[in-house]
Amino acid sequence: MKRHVVSALVENRSGTLSRVSGLFSRRGFNIDGLTVGETEDPSVSRMTIAVSGDEQVLDQIVKQLGKLVDVIQVRELDPDSCIRRELMLVKVKADEVTRPAVIEIATIFRSRIIDVSPSTITIEATGDSDKLEGLLLLLRPYGILELARTGLVALERGSLVLSISI
Repeated sequence: MKRHVVSALVENRSGTLSRVSGLFSRRGFNIDGLTVGETEDPSVSRMTIAVSGDEQVLDQIVKQLGKLVDVIQVRELDPDSCIRRELMLVKVKADEVTRPAVIEIATIFRSRIIDVSPSTITIEATGDSDKLEGLLLLLRPYGILELARTGLVALERGSLVLSISI
């Protein structure tokens, strides 16, 4: 199954997220990732929804989302012409012996060390999913104690935008 990214501008009001997630639940579609945040207009939020499925499933999702009252505009983002990023915080075991190696791995991935204790290091990393998975692969042997990921956010490259026309 192919992973798709759907971007939707929605009205920023109570119940919108519930209606969108309810639509997925009723139709039996799974949400792989969901990120929601206010846009440059405080009355509008952007939802970035990662879903897996074939073209027929994607087409159905886009059509059904477009029918919701709270949805202003919705479309799939072309993977070749959009910027995708995710934020990850990862706490790793790191004593005085392993700390230099963990710091070197974080540096190679252009990540930031945001907390250090006698037995752990917490790293902040941003990038596409492949970059974050690569970082985790190298950190696993040291012992990952905690992990938090934001989910995907994405924007189209260039001058193409989702417009707010309420």
